[in-house]
Amino acid sequence: MMTKEERRQWRKKRIRKKVAGSPVRPRLTVFRSATHIYAQVVDDETSRTLIAASSLEKDIREADKGNKTDVAKKVGALVARKCLENNIKKVVFDRNGFVYHGRIRALAEGARESGLEF
Repeated sequence: MMTKEERRQWRKKRIRKKVAGSPVRPRLTVFRSATHIYAQVVDDETSRTLIAASSLEKDIREADKGNKTDVAKKVGALVARKCLENNIKKVVFDRNGFVYHGRIRALAEGARESGLEF
């Protein structure tokens, strides 16, 4: 019997076969822990993280009024704002094996509403 984490790793592997970031359209990858959510914009050709944002950042923690879903939406808006400042308008969304639901979906919607295209 596989654990929950092993099943997520299988899904992640299957997704990553199809999803890759390029300098023109980098990959927005999301990681969700029990308490926090993290987002990175990655250029897979050079294996570099271009932009990172998380619920641990000072401005999000100070405005941490609301539930984890609300915080995820704020992280999505923050990563989108950072991308637009660095002239990145389009990304490929990588849910990293997590179900597109709840906090993952909230982060994606927050990024879309702030002007990021995917």
